[in-house]
Order: sequence, then structure tokens, then C-alpha cells
Amino acid sequence: VQLQAYGGGLVQAGGSLRLACAASSLKLTTYSMGWFRQAPGAEREFVVRLNQNGVTTDYSDSVKDRFTISRDNDKNTVYLQMNSLKPEDTAVYYCAVTGWWTRMPDQYDYWGKGTLVTVSS
Repeated sequence: VQLQAYGGGLVQAGGSLRLACAASSLKLTTYSMGWFRQAPGAEREFVVRLNQNGVTTDYSDSVKDRFTISRDNDKNTVYLQMNSLKPEDTAVYYCAVTGWWTRMPDQYDYWGKGTLVTVSS
């Protein structure tokens, strides 16, 4: 099983980025997917999750109304559209899948390697 997260980069505050998480050897329609992030010196933080039904979502308060998660079943890929980025969004972003519906990182089964997002002020 492999999850590949990509799309990170350097962006100015107020800008946008779209992250993607492509899966191989598993169908994302059978898992719930979460995005997490980890800033330097900080613990891994929940960002958003998408239910395996592809509709139900749950956003952390810090990204609500700025970030949008979606899924392309044909491409077996989940996207995270990030708008109105702030310097405090700077972190390595990870995608992960779980058979549960949870915000807890330790209940996720498979993780991607992460992609760095840097937001300059």
C-alpha cells in the first residue's frame, strides 16, 4: 500500500495551493482519509477528514472555510484545496487512511510521506 502526497511548495500569505494524495494498492472509496500537518517542533495536528462515502467531511476550526477536501474516484486521489493561506499553515502535510471515522492519528492505518507547505508573510 502506498500513499503519495504532493503539491506542496512556497506561497505567499493569502495565496492558494492544492495538495493531492494518490493511492496505490487500495481503493480510497473503501477508506476514510485524513490530512494532518506537523509544524517544526509541534505535534502532528488533525486538519480535515473525508468519509469513505466521499461526502461527509470534518474540518478543524483552524482551516474551516479556507480548506476543501475532495476526492476523484477515477484517479483514486484525494485533494486538499487550501485558500487564504496563513504563515501558521506552514507545516509538512500528511495524508492517511483509516477504516474508522476518527481524528486520532494513531487510528490511521497507512500514511503518505508528507509534502512541505511554506507560507511566507
